[in-house]
Amino acid sequence: MKILHLSTPDVTLAVRIWENENTLAPTLVMVHGFPDNSLVWQTIAEQLSTVFRVVAYDVRGAGDSSIPKATSAYKIRYLVEDLAAVIDTVSPSQAVHLIGHDWGAIQCWEAVTTPRLTGRIASFTSISGPSLDHAAYWMRQGLSHGSMEDRRKIFNQLVHSWYIAAFHFPLASQLTWRVAFNKWPKVFSPIQALNLEDFPSQASDGHHGVKLYRANFIERLFKPQQRHTDVPIQLVIPTRDKFVTPALFDYLDQWASNVWRREIDAEHWVQLSHPAEVTAYIREFVDFIEAKND
Repeated sequence: MKILHLSTPDVTLAVRIWENENTLAPTLVMVHGFPDNSLVWQTIAEQLSTVFRVVAYDVRGAGDSSIPKATSAYKIRYLVEDLAAVIDTVSPSQAVHLIGHDWGAIQCWEAVTTPRLTGRIASFTSISGPSLDHAAYWMRQGLSHGSMEDRRKIFNQLVHSWYIAAFHFPLASQLTWRVAFNKWPKVFSPIQALNLEDFPSQASDGHHGVKLYRANFIERLFKPQQRHTDVPIQLVIPTRDKFVTPALFDYLDQWASNVWRREIDAEHWVQLSHPAEVTAYIREFVDFIEAKND
């Protein structure tokens, strides 16, 4: 594994690359969520690098990448520009396969449903992260035209999303992060959150990562855009996720034309708790897409 420091006009991104001896091996680009950094992919990346070329990077505000001060610098459009810079650098002539978790998946949804990276993405595996626009439409449609079961699912998701409201208030956001999130490794199992020994920048990553919520959620909730894609999508859904309920991916076929859905009896950080299963799903999906495109 080697580390590349990629400079863009706005930030410097720390990019980890697991090379493959096969120069024709497809390239996978993995994008982490909150409050993680690219190290969260370590185990899966090592397993997949026997077959593929694997890339993972610290998003802006996390790990060894730059930390913008302004909340507005964390808007999704800038995250997609960062992703585009990584793709253009590591795979300038071939489309890549995206894998995103949590906020990584959220920004990848933006990448596959907007024009910026058209033709540059061969497939997308989404783990515990919806499109914010799709989620907003899901709630609107369910509340206005849905069944009682649809409304129950929406209420259940809102209960699971309690922390998002807290993140929008400066004092409450930091209090929520420090008490409810940053202390989790000492309170729950190492799988439920991240070991501080393995992720030494976690406190900083979480402190700055709350800006992702403050920069994007209100705008997307009240002004969602219709986001369609024909990029092949694989959903990996941990059924016991305490933050992202499976119902958020209901009715996705109105937005995406080619969707695979996998469910795992696991919690939010499924790539840490079930790396073998996630690795197998990614490999099978990418192999299928590559064979289909040959």
